[in-house]
Amino acid sequence: MSKYLIAIATYNERESLPGLVDALLQETDQIAEAIGATFDFLIVDDDSPDGTGQWCDEFATKEPRLKCLHRIGEKGLGSAVMAAMRYAIEHEYDRMINMDADFSHHPRHLPALCGVGDMAPLADVVIGSRYVKGGGTVGWSLIRKAMSRCINAFARWRLWLPVHDTSGSFRNYSVEKLRQIDFSRVQANGYAFFEEILWRLRLVGSTMSEVPILFEDRQLGKSKMNLKESLRAVLTLLGLRR
Repeated sequence: MSKYLIAIATYNERESLPGLVDALLQETDQIAEAIGATFDFLIVDDDSPDGTGQWCDEFATKEPRLKCLHRIGEKGLGSAVMAAMRYAIEHEYDRMINMDADFSHHPRHLPALCGVGDMAPLADVVIGSRYVKGGGTVGWSLIRKAMSRCINAFARWRLWLPVHDTSGSFRNYSVEKLRQIDFSRVQANGYAFFEEILWRLRLVGSTMSEVPILFEDRQLGKSKMNLKESLRAVLTLLGLRR
């Protein structure tokens, strides 16, 4: 039986996280039966001042499958996901799914990400993709769409990545392949981490596939993505292959 870890990095997600966790518990109960797996959940919280971490600790007393990793003084989405990857390796999980806390990555896409109904073996990295047939975005401005498309095209060219959606973080990773990565060499700690980790996984021979998702803009809270983060990502990608 495969052991899955669903990891969610949080900063000020107290409004959206309880509903997401409830939805995940219901969805994964059905998936577990379909594919013969167990699911645990890890919240990686960067000392959220809105009480996200406190809610996690309280909920974990009632739900043993949920754990909360509190990070004090550390910030950055990429470094939070990397902490979750290390946790998955240390606790000997078979697969790790990363997703956002705000329902942008809806739990209804999890069956496809886990290969439910697909007879072929899972790729080492299964990407919930906005940019394959059937995928897309909801609630994005034209500027945000153009910015995302440009960054993805640049990453594919610069890092020779064989996928359409290089920047999306909704992914199902083989922990065995993550174990082959030297995390001490990872440079990005922000959004560029998602392109960099694909590049490093490609270097160790990982197979990759994409399943379509609809990325829906958050209904609660505030997006952390901005022009500054996009420019920082481009600079990181420029230096990687060198």
